[in-house]
Amino acid sequence: MDRLSGIIERPLNKNFTPESISFLGQNEIFVFGSNLAGMHGGGAARVALNKFGAIMGNGEGLQGNSYAIPTMQGGVETIIPYVDKFIEFATKHPELIFYVTRIGGGIAGFKDFEIAPLFKAAIGIKNIRLPKSFIDILSVSNQ
Repeated sequence: MDRLSGIIERPLNKNFTPESISFLGQNEIFVFGSNLAGMHGGGAARVALNKFGAIMGNGEGLQGNSYAIPTMQGGVETIIPYVDKFIEFATKHPELIFYVTRIGGGIAGFKDFEIAPLFKAAIGIKNIRLPKSFIDILSVSNQ
């Protein structure tokens, strides 16, 4: 299967990150949770390493068609600066579309209700797609 057919088969939803991403277009970026050491051994980090250009030993930022956000260094408050830096980066690169996965939900052990609020500033940024669960949590918290 070539890249183009993978893009066509992926559920195209311009509002949310798909549950599973196997292929990306040239200007699409897979945003995943990482550890600061960049040891991409499992979960979305492993997918980023194997499919989307993540670099072993690089725990933060743009790498190929992926962007790492460290989530394994402590509590939720330690993730905030990295999410803020990501949102700033994405706004400076409107030519790219960023698909944020459910970062922190795997090995890091966080729940969506803990991580979603960190992305509140991403709401309305046209080139950032969040998981539906994050959007649902942010919608409820805004009521």
